[in-house]
Order: sequence, then structure tokens, then C-alpha cells
Amino acid sequence: MSSISDITAQAIRFIEQTTYADLPEEALAIGRRCMVDTVGLYLAGSQESSVRILIEDALAQGGRGDAPLPGAGTKKVPAAIAGRVWGTSGHAHDWDDTQVSHDPAHVYGLLTHPSVPPLTAALIVASELGNVDGRDIMLAFQVGFEVECKISEWMKPRHYRRGHHTSGTVGTFGAAAAAAKLLGLKGAQLAHTLGLAASFAAGIRVNFGTMTKPLHVGRACENGITAALLAARGFEADPAALDGTWGFFSVMGEGFDEEKAKQGFASPLTIVSPGVSIKPYPSGILTHQSMDAMLKLVLDHDLKPEQIDRIRFFAGKNIIEPIRYPIARNHLQAKFSMPALLAMIALCRRASHHEFEDAFVAGEAMQDLQARTEVINDLEIDAQGYDKIRSRIEVATKDGRTLVQWADERYRGGPSNPINDTDLDAKFLMCAEGVISDNGQAELLRLVRGIDKGADIKRLMALISCDGAAAGGLAAE
Repeated sequence: MSSISDITAQAIRFIEQTTYADLPEEALAIGRRCMVDTVGLYLAGSQESSVRILIEDALAQGGRGDAPLPGAGTKKVPAAIAGRVWGTSGHAHDWDDTQVSHDPAHVYGLLTHPSVPPLTAALIVASELGNVDGRDIMLAFQVGFEVECKISEWMKPRHYRRGHHTSGTVGTFGAAAAAAKLLGLKGAQLAHTLGLAASFAAGIRVNFGTMTKPLHVGRACENGITAALLAARGFEADPAALDGTWGFFSVMGEGFDEEKAKQGFASPLTIVSPGVSIKPYPSGILTHQSMDAMLKLVLDHDLKPEQIDRIRFFAGKNIIEPIRYPIARNHLQAKFSMPALLAMIALCRRASHHEFEDAFVAGEAMQDLQARTEVINDLEIDAQGYDKIRSRIEVATKDGRTLVQWADERYRGGPSNPINDTDLDAKFLMCAEGVISDNGQAELLRLVRGIDKGADIKRLMALISCDGAAAGGLAAE
């Protein structure tokens, strides 16, 4: 494979040569939106029990005070360990953005959650370095985002189908590229960074619906930062670890699409085209169209939970296989359970992270309505292909009606139907609710929206970490 490809060398040139001035305004604008989304998720995720365990573990390990932890006050820990916590926090609710592809071979869900790894690596390394300009953070983020997305786009879909979790595997390269860019690594050191990242990349889908799924992204951040830091110290790896013999593509992905790879990085930047989807719900992207369809059905008919006899959900394998829990017993399983998600919408007429609580999911109302929800593999939907997320819902009411709603393929949050800035800000504030004060929320939102326009990065990090004085003391107490 190394004789017909130079993807590793392409990646090195792209990371080395790209400057802030090379980034088009559209990429910068989308990047700021992705950062607003991700920073809100750091705050919401910091309150999750899985993340609190990681925070306790990080503080117990001690070490250099390189970077703070989300929602944990003023204490600092070594950079790579901080990356593990921040990355897990950003993916804890499965609410972070999703890479878009127009390739029918890439069944939805086969790509990656692109923002958390490079943003985490950039913020953590910036915290360690100190005095980093926000434009450099934006540049590192954009470089990591592009490397991660192109690897994911070019790799054969078999990677995900075999059970690898792309956000854990490919996310490692996004974090490594961002960290390396901010550290100023070039040439051989960059090659060694990617080589180390290739060996560190891991994450398997059996852990979907458990605490370990978001830890895949946390480890991607930790490992990407570690790869760059080790390479900076002189640690070596194979210089063609992406496309070389027994490299990442051949071992983990059973090859790559050679025609796509010929287009190269930034032709165009993936963040611009085909773009990125910002999630309206804290569950797998494959579920959102159907959840919106259920919400429309409920609102259009003013359907009350007590009026529902049965729900029948029709979809193809691209939804049914990964969204695999027939009945969710806890909030983590609910993110991958169509009966749970449809029941949640029917009961609450919304699905925010406040509804994804174990007590509610395991409660009598949710368990009863899930048991009356049937998931059906529709062969006609399968036959239409997997380039779009297609489904329909049929609700049988107790008074004998059958209400039908097809999902809108032009899904909310995607590039063709994006969440507007007002709704994005509302999502951010919902995530920050109860974590930092109202004043802290407003200030942090302003800082992130202006991150590459002279924002005080030290202040930004203090707010996310919930320094008692900076954040109003809510989470730090």
C-alpha cells in the first residue's frame, strides 16, 4: 500500500503549512459554532457520574499542574490526563457534533464526532503552554478537525462495520494533529506523532450504551496529546503509519478509497463541505430524524401519553443495528434505544439531557411505553439505500386511530437544515444550567464566540473549569 499512497506525507504537509490566513471565513464561522456547542457539552458532561469518577482518579494521581478539569475548580493535572477527562465530558451525553458525508457507502454513523478531540487537545496544550493566542487555538482545531475527517471519509466503511468506534480510533488523529500544530512540531516529529497515534487508536462498539463509550473519546484526546508530547521529546514511530504496510488503513480499515485520497486535504475543508451536523438531541445522530417525526406527530395531533395504545417504528438496518437496545434500563442505554427515545418524546414532548436520567428511564411510565413499542426492519426502506436516514412511525391510539408520520430526510441540525444561532445558544445555556452562574454563562458564551478575536483564553478555561470566583461557585462547591 505504501507504494501507491502518500497520505501520511500529505497529512504532514497540511499540518505544517496551513496558517490561520489560509482558513476561509466560512470555516472560521462554522468552527466558532462547533466550539460553542462543544464547550457547552464540557459543562453538561462534567456533572455526569462517569466524568466525576475520572476527575477523582485524575486528582488522585496528582502530577504537574498543566491544565484544569471541567467543573472541578482550580486544581490542575498533567495535560494528557486532563485531556482524558475533557474528552469524556464532551462526549458524555452523545450530544456532540457529527461529520457529514455524501458517499452512499458511508452508512450514517460510520464517520466521527469531529470537534471534541481537536478542541480538547488545543485547549489543554494551550493551557500548558500559557499565553496562547485564540487564533492559534482555532488553527490547531481546524487542522485537527480536517485530518480526522479526511481519514474517516477516505477509510473503507468496513472499519465501523467490524465494530470499531471511529470517534475513538480516528479521533486520536484529530487530537494528535491539533496538539502537534500548537506545539509547532514539523517533519519527522510530525510523522512520529501520527505513528504513535496510529498505535494508540482504539474503541469498540460493544461498549455503546455504557460509561466506556464516551471514554473512547476521552482516551482519543489523551492519546493524541500523549503522541504529540512524546514525539516532541524525540520518541519515534513509523513515518508512514497511516498508509504504510500494516498501517492504520490496512489493519483497521481494510484499505482506503484511492480516488478520494487523491483530492487531498482541504480540497475543500470538510468543515465547509460536506459540513458538520450539530445535534438537537443527546443521542445517536441516527435517531434524530425519527425523534423529530415523533414530536411532530405528537404536536400535530395533540397526542397525550394516555391515548397511546402501541407504537410501531419502521426503519432500515442502518438505524436498527447500532440503535440496539429493545428496552433501555438506564439513561446510557436510552441513547441507543428507539423505543426509549420515542417514549421519551411522547411522554415529555422533548428530550434534553435533563430527561436522560436513570430514575426517569427506569420509571414505570417509560418502561411501560417502551414495552408497547415495536421496532420493525422495513425491507422497502432498506432497498432505498443508506445514503439517508429514513424511517416512519405508526401510532395506534386507544380510540382506534392510526397516526402515521415519516421522518424528514433533510434532518434538523445538518448542513441543509442547520440549527440557527439562537437555538445553538439555547442549547449552550441549557448545558451550562446549574454548572456555572448566569453571568458566567453569558461571559463564557461571548468568549467562545470570539475565541479567535482576542478572547482571554485563561479566563475561558477558568469558566469551564468552574473556578469558584469565575463561575459563581456552583459546581466547585
